[in-house]
Amino acid sequence: MLLAGNYFIAGSIAAYLFLSGSKSTYSIETLLLGWIVGLLFLLSFFVFAKAIAAAGTALATVSSRLSVVIPVILSIIFFKELPGMVQISGLLVTVITIVLFYFSLKRLDGGKLNINDFIILFLVLIGIGIGDFSMKIFQQLRFESEKNFFLLNVFGSACVYSFTFILFRKIKVEKKPLLRGFVLGFPNVFSSFFLISALHELPAYTVYPLVNVGIIIFTSVAAAMIWRERLNFFGKLALYSGIIAIILFGING
Repeated sequence: MLLAGNYFIAGSIAAYLFLSGSKSTYSIETLLLGWIVGLLFLLSFFVFAKAIAAAGTALATVSSRLSVVIPVILSIIFFKELPGMVQISGLLVTVITIVLFYFSLKRLDGGKLNINDFIILFLVLIGIGIGDFSMKIFQQLRFESEKNFFLLNVFGSACVYSFTFILFRKIKVEKKPLLRGFVLGFPNVFSSFFLISALHELPAYTVYPLVNVGIIIFTSVAAAMIWRERLNFFGKLALYSGIIAIILFGING
């Protein structure tokens, strides 16, 4: 229900942006792309939930963040966006930040992973990475005036898919998860909105690492300020290395 509420609100906001935008345009190609991406978003969420159950939150989270390498590599291959040495250094520091972030979350429970767990974690990395790259595909191949229409179809289709799943599986509608999903829908749609906008201004090798590092820093600082969680040694290192990565991407970015 949380997922359905999330996509319902995100789709509603995207619909408002599309209908209220005087320069918004649309096309059948963007509609089809949006419905494909919406299905990918939903499947990635299911795989991520499966990864948490199989391997724990820490490993599932680091797999989702390491997915940053997928859109960067694919942008280099397909769109010839070649980073300089400073940006390559920033990308390496980003990977180090993500690994340190994993150790800051890790809880030693004595559990062992089997081959199926690693496959699920790999699918999380691939699924989320391709989902992020879909924003780059839209930015490169479609018109910026279709951005709101694209987001409408991404989140609108994801909403249709998720409610269809609920009806098919006869899942009971619960109010609290639905409301929590409503709250999450706002940052969900606007993160995609601003990600596409950023890709119009900056290369993928700058945008994607900055977004991932930004999430890590925001999560760490919010946990410390709101929930009074003290950063451990690895958490502090992740915070510092994240700041270094941002500085590197800011140089000739």
